[in-house]
Amino acid sequence: MDTLALQDKVIEELRTCFDPEIPVNIYELGLIYGITVDPSGEVGIQMTLTSPNCPVAGSLPVEVENKVRAIPGVAGAKVEITWDPPWEPSRMSDAARLQLGMM
Repeated sequence: MDTLALQDKVIEELRTCFDPEIPVNIYELGLIYGITVDPSGEVGIQMTLTSPNCPVAGSLPVEVENKVRAIPGVAGAKVEITWDPPWEPSRMSDAARLQLGMM
């Protein structure tokens, strides 16, 4: 299995997930800290949220996991939430900053 091609598909799918309070996808927001894809098709995603009190703390990781699992070629997906390092606006992509009027 081409793990790089599968990782690209995962990133594409992550760009369809949004924090409901911010009109930017979670990938461009910098909430995704890491993606691992092994040759068997197992995908691991390390992510954070904008704050520990985020109203979608219970639902967003489940949404991410379900969307990634639905990608053809993905055998399984596991999302790990981390708070280290804490998210901050500097993690956003230039596209996200531009969309939010921060540039």
